[in-house]
Amino acid sequence: MGATKSVTDASFVVDVLQSDKPVLVDFWAEWCGPCRKVSPLLEEIAVEMGDQVSIVKLNIDENPETARAYRVMSVPTLTVFKNGQPVQSIAGAKPKGELVKLIQSAL
Repeated sequence: MGATKSVTDASFVVDVLQSDKPVLVDFWAEWCGPCRKVSPLLEEIAVEMGDQVSIVKLNIDENPETARAYRVMSVPTLTVFKNGQPVQSIAGAKPKGELVKLIQSAL
């Protein structure tokens, strides 16, 4: 991983909820094919928009508490958090343009 950052149940509050800029959380799993399709797109977006938004990845198998708290039922689920609150969420692999729109909706 390059521009994106991994978060855990333990670091979620600091890395996401207390962030001073919007955060896109990629709830993913190792066994998830669509997650692997989305990952390189998120890396690109993180490089292009890194000054405006943080992009983090949370492995739901390793961090079930946070996934449960936000009722993540399928992966990938991409949720934008702003000021500690989830503001927008989409499930499934989406094209880069749609991911960028999702982020821009929170800026």
